[in-house]
Amino acid sequence: MKTAFRLPFLAAFLLGGISLFGQTTGSSIDWDKARQLYQREQRGGKLSPEEQTYLSKAKEARKGGGGGGRPANQRKAPDSLKPLTDMTAEESYEGEDGGLYGKGSNEPPEALQKSAASALAHITPLDAEGKPSDSGKIALVSISMSNATQEFSFFKGIADKDSRKSDKLTIVDCAQGGQTMAAWAKPEGRPWPEAMHRLQRAEISPHQVQVAWVKLANAGPSGTKTEHLATLEADTVKVLHLLKERFPNLRIAYLGSRIYAGYATTGLNPEPYAYEGAFAVRHLIQQQMNGDESLALNKSPLLLWGPYLWADGEKGRKFDDLKYTKDDFGPDGTHPSNSGREKIAKQLLEFFATSPLARTWFAN
Repeated sequence: MKTAFRLPFLAAFLLGGISLFGQTTGSSIDWDKARQLYQREQRGGKLSPEEQTYLSKAKEARKGGGGGGRPANQRKAPDSLKPLTDMTAEESYEGEDGGLYGKGSNEPPEALQKSAASALAHITPLDAEGKPSDSGKIALVSISMSNATQEFSFFKGIADKDSRKSDKLTIVDCAQGGQTMAAWAKPEGRPWPEAMHRLQRAEISPHQVQVAWVKLANAGPSGTKTEHLATLEADTVKVLHLLKERFPNLRIAYLGSRIYAGYATTGLNPEPYAYEGAFAVRHLIQQQMNGDESLALNKSPLLLWGPYLWADGEKGRKFDDLKYTKDDFGPDGTHPSNSGREKIAKQLLEFFATSPLARTWFAN
Protein backbone atom coordinates (compact mmCIF):
# COMPACT_ATOMS: atom_id res chain seq x y z
CA MET A 1 0.00 0.00 0.00
CA LYS A 2 2.86 2.33 0.88
CA THR A 3 4.65 1.66 -2.41
CA ALA A 4 1.48 2.08 -4.42
CA PHE A 5 1.05 5.56 -2.95
CA ARG A 6 4.72 6.53 -3.15
CA LEU A 7 5.20 6.13 -6.89
CA PRO A 8 2.38 8.38 -8.16
CA PHE A 9 3.13 10.81 -5.33
CA LEU A 10 6.78 11.01 -6.42
CA ALA A 11 5.80 11.41 -10.06
CA ALA A 12 3.35 14.20 -9.29
CA PHE A 13 5.80 16.13 -7.15
CA LEU A 14 9.04 15.66 -9.07
CA LEU A 15 7.90 15.42 -12.70
CA GLY A 16 10.12 17.45 -14.98
CA GLY A 17 12.62 18.22 -12.22
CA ILE A 18 10.26 20.56 -10.32
CA SER A 19 8.59 19.91 -7.00
CA LEU A 20 4.95 20.73 -6.50
CA PHE A 21 5.77 21.35 -2.87
CA GLY A 22 5.57 25.05 -3.57
CA GLN A 23 3.60 27.94 -2.18
CA THR A 24 -0.14 27.39 -2.39
CA THR A 25 -2.43 30.31 -1.68
CA GLY A 26 -4.96 29.62 1.03
CA SER A 27 -3.22 26.46 2.33
CA SER A 28 -2.21 25.90 5.97
CA ILE A 29 0.73 23.78 4.80
CA ASP A 30 4.24 25.24 4.58
CA TRP A 31 5.06 23.50 1.30
CA ASP A 32 8.79 24.28 1.43
CA LYS A 33 8.97 22.58 4.83
CA ALA A 34 6.90 19.65 3.52
CA ARG A 35 9.17 19.27 0.50
CA GLN A 36 12.29 19.19 2.69
CA LEU A 37 10.75 16.56 4.96
CA TYR A 38 9.68 14.49 1.97
CA GLN A 39 13.14 14.63 0.41
CA ARG A 40 14.78 13.69 3.70
CA GLU A 41 12.39 10.74 4.02
CA GLN A 42 13.25 9.58 0.49
CA ARG A 43 16.97 9.71 1.32
CA GLY A 44 16.35 7.40 4.26
CA GLY A 45 16.50 10.07 6.93
CA LYS A 46 14.65 9.64 10.20
CA LEU A 47 11.76 12.00 10.92
CA SER A 48 10.52 12.86 14.39
CA PRO A 49 6.92 11.90 15.21
CA GLU A 50 5.91 15.55 14.80
CA GLU A 51 7.66 15.79 11.42
CA GLN A 52 6.09 12.54 10.22
CA THR A 53 2.65 13.82 11.22
CA TYR A 54 3.27 17.08 9.36
CA LEU A 55 4.42 15.27 6.20
CA SER A 56 1.42 12.94 6.32
CA LYS A 57 -0.85 15.97 6.58
CA ALA A 58 0.83 17.49 3.51
CA LYS A 59 0.44 14.27 1.54
CA GLU A 60 -3.24 14.07 2.41
CA ALA A 61 -3.74 17.73 1.44
CA ARG A 62 -2.04 17.10 -1.88
CA LYS A 63 -3.96 13.88 -2.52
CA GLY A 64 -7.17 15.71 -1.73
CA GLY A 65 -6.32 18.16 -4.48
CA GLY A 66 -6.18 15.43 -7.07
CA GLY A 67 -2.60 14.15 -6.77
CA GLY A 68 -1.06 14.76 -10.17
CA GLY A 69 -4.22 16.44 -11.46
CA ARG A 70 -5.61 19.89 -10.83
CA PRO A 71 -6.53 20.84 -7.24
CA ALA A 72 -10.16 21.74 -6.70
CA ASN A 73 -9.28 25.31 -5.67
CA GLN A 74 -7.84 26.17 -9.09
CA ARG A 75 -10.05 28.11 -11.50
CA LYS A 76 -10.73 26.81 -14.98
CA ALA A 77 -9.64 28.93 -17.91
CA PRO A 78 -12.25 30.71 -20.03
CA ASP A 79 -12.96 29.28 -23.46
CA SER A 80 -10.73 31.88 -25.09
CA LEU A 81 -7.66 33.81 -23.95
CA LYS A 82 -6.10 36.51 -26.10
CA PRO A 83 -2.36 37.21 -26.11
CA LEU A 84 -1.59 40.42 -24.25
CA THR A 85 0.33 41.71 -27.28
CA ASP A 86 -2.79 41.34 -29.46
CA MET A 87 -5.22 43.02 -27.07
CA THR A 88 -6.19 46.65 -27.64
CA ALA A 89 -6.85 49.38 -25.08
CA GLU A 90 -10.58 48.74 -25.50
CA GLU A 91 -10.35 44.98 -24.90
CA SER A 92 -10.00 43.60 -21.41
CA TYR A 93 -9.45 40.51 -19.31
CA GLU A 94 -10.93 40.76 -15.82
CA GLY A 95 -10.44 44.53 -15.78
CA GLU A 96 -7.01 44.50 -17.46
CA ASP A 97 -6.58 46.19 -20.82
CA GLY A 98 -4.23 45.13 -23.61
CA GLY A 99 -0.59 45.74 -24.46
CA LEU A 100 2.55 44.81 -22.58
CA TYR A 101 2.77 48.27 -21.07
CA GLY A 102 -0.98 48.92 -20.91
CA LYS A 103 -3.38 51.05 -22.95
CA GLY A 104 -2.89 48.70 -25.89
CA SER A 105 0.81 49.58 -26.25
CA ASN A 106 3.63 47.06 -26.59
CA GLU A 107 6.26 49.82 -26.47
CA PRO A 108 7.53 51.35 -23.22
CA PRO A 109 6.37 54.92 -22.57
CA GLU A 110 8.82 57.75 -23.14
CA ALA A 111 9.74 58.13 -19.47
CA LEU A 112 10.62 54.44 -19.20
CA GLN A 113 12.64 54.59 -22.42
CA LYS A 114 14.70 57.39 -20.89
CA SER A 115 15.25 55.38 -17.73
CA ALA A 116 16.28 52.40 -19.85
CA ALA A 117 18.75 54.50 -21.84
CA SER A 118 20.34 55.66 -18.59
CA ALA A 119 20.61 52.12 -17.24
CA LEU A 120 22.02 50.80 -20.51
CA ALA A 121 24.66 53.53 -20.55
CA HIS A 122 26.00 52.24 -17.22
CA ILE A 123 26.39 48.64 -18.39
CA THR A 124 30.03 48.18 -19.27
CA PRO A 125 32.67 45.45 -18.81
CA LEU A 126 33.71 45.26 -15.15
CA ASP A 127 36.53 43.49 -13.34
CA ALA A 128 35.90 41.14 -10.42
CA GLU A 129 35.72 44.09 -8.02
CA GLY A 130 33.14 45.89 -10.15
CA LYS A 131 35.46 48.47 -11.67
CA PRO A 132 35.31 49.34 -15.41
CA SER A 133 37.95 47.40 -17.31
CA ASP A 134 38.69 46.73 -20.96
CA SER A 135 39.37 43.13 -20.01
CA GLY A 136 36.28 42.92 -17.80
CA LYS A 137 32.98 41.11 -18.29
CA ILE A 138 29.24 41.70 -18.41
CA ALA A 139 27.19 38.85 -16.95
CA LEU A 140 23.59 37.95 -17.80
CA VAL A 141 21.92 35.52 -15.39
CA SER A 142 18.57 33.73 -15.30
CA ILE A 143 16.48 33.48 -12.14
CA SER A 144 13.52 31.11 -11.78
CA MET A 145 12.39 27.48 -11.89
CA SER A 146 12.57 24.35 -14.09
CA ASN A 147 10.91 25.78 -17.19
CA ALA A 148 13.28 28.72 -17.06
CA THR A 149 16.46 26.64 -16.76
CA GLN A 150 15.31 24.38 -19.60
CA GLU A 151 14.62 27.39 -21.80
CA PHE A 152 17.59 29.53 -20.78
CA SER A 153 20.16 26.73 -21.04
CA PHE A 154 19.02 26.15 -24.63
CA PHE A 155 19.27 29.91 -25.22
CA LYS A 156 22.81 29.97 -23.83
CA GLY A 157 23.79 27.16 -26.20
CA ILE A 158 22.70 29.03 -29.32
CA ALA A 159 23.65 32.51 -28.07
CA ASP A 160 27.24 31.52 -27.31
CA LYS A 161 27.59 30.46 -30.95
CA ASP A 162 25.86 33.53 -32.39
CA SER A 163 28.17 35.98 -34.15
CA ARG A 164 26.18 38.92 -32.78
CA LYS A 165 27.04 38.14 -29.16
CA SER A 166 29.76 40.26 -27.58
CA ASP A 167 32.84 38.41 -26.37
CA LYS A 168 32.59 40.54 -23.22
CA LEU A 169 29.27 38.91 -22.33
CA THR A 170 29.08 35.79 -20.16
CA ILE A 171 25.72 34.04 -19.91
CA VAL A 172 25.11 32.03 -16.74
CA ASP A 173 21.99 29.94 -16.19
CA CYS A 174 21.17 30.29 -12.49
CA ALA A 175 17.55 29.10 -12.80
CA GLN A 176 16.92 25.77 -11.08
CA GLY A 177 14.29 23.05 -11.02
CA GLY A 178 11.69 23.53 -8.31
CA GLN A 179 12.93 26.99 -7.35
CA THR A 180 10.00 29.32 -7.98
CA MET A 181 9.67 32.95 -6.89
CA ALA A 182 8.55 31.76 -3.44
CA ALA A 183 11.86 29.90 -3.02
CA TRP A 184 14.08 32.71 -4.37
CA ALA A 185 12.25 35.20 -2.12
CA LYS A 186 13.87 33.71 0.99
CA PRO A 187 17.29 35.20 1.87
CA GLU A 188 18.58 31.79 2.93
CA GLY A 189 16.63 29.92 0.26
CA ARG A 190 18.07 26.86 -1.45
CA PRO A 191 18.61 28.42 -4.90
CA TRP A 192 21.05 31.11 -3.78
CA PRO A 193 24.10 28.96 -2.88
CA GLU A 194 23.74 27.04 -6.14
CA ALA A 195 23.48 30.28 -8.12
CA MET A 196 26.67 31.59 -6.55
CA HIS A 197 28.37 28.27 -7.25
CA ARG A 198 27.42 28.48 -10.93
CA LEU A 199 28.79 32.01 -11.15
CA GLN A 200 32.03 30.87 -9.57
CA ARG A 201 32.36 28.02 -12.07
CA ALA A 202 31.82 30.53 -14.88
CA GLU A 203 34.55 32.75 -13.36
CA ILE A 204 32.08 35.55 -12.74
CA SER A 205 32.00 37.63 -9.58
CA PRO A 206 28.75 39.02 -8.16
CA HIS A 207 29.98 42.52 -9.07
CA GLN A 208 29.99 41.60 -12.78
CA VAL A 209 26.31 40.59 -12.91
CA GLN A 210 24.59 43.55 -14.57
CA VAL A 211 21.53 42.08 -16.30
CA ALA A 212 19.07 39.34 -15.36
CA TRP A 213 16.16 37.50 -16.92
CA VAL A 214 13.55 36.75 -14.24
CA LYS A 215 10.64 34.48 -15.11
CA LEU A 216 7.68 34.98 -12.77
CA ALA A 217 6.00 31.78 -11.57
CA ASN A 218 4.96 29.97 -8.42
CA ALA A 219 3.96 26.33 -8.12
CA GLY A 220 0.33 25.38 -7.66
CA PRO A 221 -1.27 28.84 -7.89
CA SER A 222 -4.89 29.10 -6.85
CA GLY A 223 -7.64 31.53 -5.94
CA THR A 224 -8.87 34.55 -7.85
CA LYS A 225 -6.76 36.55 -10.27
CA THR A 226 -6.26 39.19 -7.60
CA GLU A 227 -5.13 36.62 -5.02
CA HIS A 228 -2.87 34.84 -7.48
CA LEU A 229 -1.15 38.02 -8.63
CA ALA A 230 -0.83 39.48 -5.13
CA THR A 231 1.22 36.47 -4.02
CA LEU A 232 3.31 36.34 -7.17
CA GLU A 233 4.07 40.08 -7.13
CA ALA A 234 4.94 40.13 -3.42
CA ASP A 235 7.37 37.22 -3.87
CA THR A 236 8.93 38.84 -6.93
CA VAL A 237 9.53 42.15 -5.13
CA LYS A 238 11.46 40.21 -2.46
CA VAL A 239 13.48 38.47 -5.16
CA LEU A 240 14.33 41.80 -6.81
CA HIS A 241 15.53 43.19 -3.47
CA LEU A 242 17.76 40.17 -2.91
CA LEU A 243 19.12 40.38 -6.45
CA LYS A 244 20.09 44.00 -5.90
CA GLU A 245 21.75 43.14 -2.57
CA ARG A 246 23.74 40.23 -3.96
CA PHE A 247 24.56 41.86 -7.31
CA PRO A 248 25.19 45.55 -6.53
CA ASN A 249 25.84 46.43 -10.17
CA LEU A 250 22.65 44.82 -11.47
CA ARG A 251 21.11 47.50 -13.70
CA ILE A 252 18.20 45.83 -15.50
CA ALA A 253 15.91 42.89 -14.79
CA TYR A 254 14.04 41.75 -17.88
CA LEU A 255 10.85 40.16 -16.60
CA GLY A 256 8.98 37.37 -18.29
CA SER A 257 5.83 35.35 -17.72
CA ARG A 258 5.03 31.73 -18.51
CA ILE A 259 4.41 30.10 -21.85
CA TYR A 260 1.08 28.60 -22.92
CA ALA A 261 -0.35 26.03 -20.49
CA GLY A 262 -3.50 24.97 -22.30
CA TYR A 263 -2.18 21.41 -22.60
CA ALA A 264 -1.33 21.09 -18.89
CA THR A 265 -2.44 17.89 -17.17
CA THR A 266 -1.41 18.83 -13.61
CA GLY A 267 -2.01 21.71 -11.20
CA LEU A 268 1.61 22.88 -11.40
CA ASN A 269 0.75 26.04 -13.33
CA PRO A 270 -2.21 25.58 -15.69
CA GLU A 271 -4.37 28.16 -17.41
CA PRO A 272 -5.52 30.77 -16.68
CA TYR A 273 -2.69 31.18 -14.15
CA ALA A 274 0.12 30.90 -16.71
CA TYR A 275 -1.60 33.54 -18.85
CA GLU A 276 -2.24 35.86 -15.88
CA GLY A 277 1.43 36.00 -14.90
CA ALA A 278 1.89 38.62 -17.63
CA PHE A 279 -0.24 41.04 -15.65
CA ALA A 280 2.07 40.61 -12.65
CA VAL A 281 4.97 41.65 -14.88
CA ARG A 282 3.09 44.69 -16.10
CA HIS A 283 1.92 45.68 -12.62
CA LEU A 284 5.48 45.66 -11.26
CA ILE A 285 6.81 47.72 -14.15
CA GLN A 286 3.99 50.24 -13.74
CA GLN A 287 4.49 50.41 -9.98
CA GLN A 288 8.15 51.23 -10.43
CA MET A 289 7.33 53.87 -13.05
CA ASN A 290 4.81 55.41 -10.64
CA GLY A 291 7.41 55.76 -7.90
CA ASP A 292 6.61 52.80 -5.66
CA GLU A 293 9.18 53.04 -2.87
CA SER A 294 9.60 49.25 -2.66
CA LEU A 295 10.87 49.27 -6.26
CA ALA A 296 13.12 52.32 -6.05
CA LEU A 297 16.38 51.87 -7.98
CA ASN A 298 18.43 51.66 -4.79
CA LYS A 299 16.40 48.56 -3.87
CA SER A 300 15.61 47.05 -7.26
CA PRO A 301 17.06 46.99 -10.77
CA LEU A 302 15.17 48.79 -13.51
CA LEU A 303 12.27 46.60 -14.65
CA LEU A 304 11.58 46.01 -18.34
CA TRP A 305 9.71 43.41 -20.32
CA GLY A 306 11.82 40.69 -21.86
CA PRO A 307 10.24 38.74 -24.72
CA TYR A 308 6.56 37.95 -24.15
CA LEU A 309 6.36 34.16 -24.54
CA TRP A 310 2.63 33.36 -24.33
CA ALA A 311 0.71 32.44 -27.47
CA ASP A 312 -2.69 30.77 -27.76
CA GLY A 313 -1.54 27.24 -28.57
CA GLU A 314 -1.89 26.35 -32.23
CA LYS A 315 -3.86 29.57 -32.85
CA GLY A 316 -0.68 31.50 -32.14
CA ARG A 317 -0.80 35.28 -32.06
CA LYS A 318 -0.89 38.21 -34.47
CA PHE A 319 2.18 39.85 -32.93
CA ASP A 320 4.40 37.28 -34.72
CA ASP A 321 4.15 33.67 -35.84
CA LEU A 322 4.80 32.04 -32.46
CA LYS A 323 2.59 28.98 -31.90
CA TYR A 324 2.64 26.03 -29.51
CA THR A 325 1.62 22.49 -30.40
CA LYS A 326 1.35 19.54 -28.04
CA ASP A 327 4.69 18.32 -29.37
CA ASP A 328 6.30 21.42 -27.85
CA PHE A 329 5.62 20.05 -24.36
CA GLY A 330 6.54 17.05 -22.26
CA PRO A 331 4.04 14.54 -20.80
CA ASP A 332 2.73 17.01 -18.20
CA GLY A 333 1.83 19.58 -20.87
CA THR A 334 3.69 22.19 -18.81
CA HIS A 335 7.43 21.71 -19.24
CA PRO A 336 8.68 22.39 -22.78
CA SER A 337 10.03 19.60 -24.94
CA ASN A 338 13.15 20.10 -27.01
CA SER A 339 11.17 21.81 -29.78
CA GLY A 340 9.45 24.05 -27.24
CA ARG A 341 12.76 25.01 -25.68
CA GLU A 342 14.14 25.88 -29.08
CA LYS A 343 11.20 28.19 -29.85
CA ILE A 344 11.61 30.03 -26.57
CA ALA A 345 15.39 30.20 -26.85
CA LYS A 346 15.09 31.84 -30.26
CA GLN A 347 12.65 34.40 -28.83
CA LEU A 348 15.19 35.25 -26.13
CA LEU A 349 18.07 35.46 -28.58
CA GLU A 350 16.31 37.76 -31.03
CA PHE A 351 15.11 40.02 -28.24
CA PHE A 352 18.51 40.46 -26.63
CA ALA A 353 20.34 40.74 -29.97
CA THR A 354 18.00 43.19 -31.68
CA SER A 355 15.92 45.13 -29.16
CA PRO A 356 17.11 48.70 -28.51
CA LEU A 357 16.40 47.90 -24.85
CA ALA A 358 19.11 45.21 -24.77
CA ARG A 359 21.38 45.04 -27.82
CA THR A 360 23.89 47.64 -26.55
CA TRP A 361 25.24 45.19 -23.96
CA PHE A 362 24.49 41.94 -25.81
CA ALA A 363 25.97 42.69 -29.21
CA ASN A 364 29.53 43.32 -30.35
